[in-house]
Amino acid sequence: MSRAPIFLRVDATPRTGYERLARGMILAAALQRRRRPVYFLSQLEPNGLAMSVKRGGNNWVAMSHDVGTAHDLRETTQHIRRHQPAAIFVDDADATENYLKELMGAGVTVLSIDHLATSRFPSQVIVNPLLGPSKESYEFAARAQLLMGRRYALVRPEIRRHRPTRSQEPAPLAATVDSKPSGQFRALVALGEDDPHQQTIDMAKLLLAAPRIGKVDIIVRREHPQVEAIRTLVETNTGRLELALEPAEIAARLVRCHFALTGGSGWSNELACIGMPQLLIVQNEAHWPNAQRLEEEGCASCLGWHENVSAGTVRTAVQNILTDPLERQAMARCGRKLIDGRGPDRLVNAMEILLAGGARREAVRGAA
Repeated sequence: MSRAPIFLRVDATPRTGYERLARGMILAAALQRRRRPVYFLSQLEPNGLAMSVKRGGNNWVAMSHDVGTAHDLRETTQHIRRHQPAAIFVDDADATENYLKELMGAGVTVLSIDHLATSRFPSQVIVNPLLGPSKESYEFAARAQLLMGRRYALVRPEIRRHRPTRSQEPAPLAATVDSKPSGQFRALVALGEDDPHQQTIDMAKLLLAAPRIGKVDIIVRREHPQVEAIRTLVETNTGRLELALEPAEIAARLVRCHFALTGGSGWSNELACIGMPQLLIVQNEAHWPNAQRLEEEGCASCLGWHENVSAGTVRTAVQNILTDPLERQAMARCGRKLIDGRGPDRLVNAMEILLAGGARREAVRGAA
């Protein structure tokens, strides 16, 4: 790759969470398809995350300070001068207006990825990969480009590839070996990259107790604080409960499940893309706009804030969705219609157009 590289300034630690790194990996894959080298300027905890970054063909530069600090600004500027990137994506809630202005002053195109809309952005491009909040919630410079909404939802390529496979609902589960009738449905628990309130085990147990569910799949990150407890639960429910950690394992589960229990995060958008009916339990205030939009569009049923959702509410919602095939079919169709999975490529195309325009202006200015 001989083109100028792209920087991604994003941290992934227990404090910042891992959702931002996950969407950075999606973006990096799209950038590589345009032959752009990608550098992750990141604090990664645990350090094993660096292997995932490098396994994807990216470069990792270990950062020593949090985003938004004067020390981090100095360090980031030094890397900009050394590698001369064409642009830098900044995905962190602590990136202040002054911090972004200083990066722009270093002579690099700055693109901000944000789903909170809590500060003013001087960046040339502002990206919201979720379905809300809307443009009206953001404060931005006069000439800024806003890329947000369903057209820019970030979907992993390995998940998008299952859109054709999920065009029809999976077949019901077969009977067990001892001829006893099994449950008819297979459920998925995917509460996001972080699961901040650690409800995965509780939700899995609730689904296992539901009368019409035969199997339950759990998707979590390796960094999940309860991953060992989840493994123990899987061992005690062999044949009915399965755990998926690797991308290949996750993709294999998506074509088999009849519905999912999610948290309204980016995972919810990805499952909507392939046509997975969903029940949403919101665990993070920042995901409320996304969850509400998914419900308004008919892609999911939002059960509410996690503290207010009782076990009885979950059981009732599960039985309702299992006994209504037309509702599941409608959710699947609405999700596929809302999100087509081409958001990463649209985002990279918009960046390339912006960079090409800047290059032309520099050429005209030099000729004059």
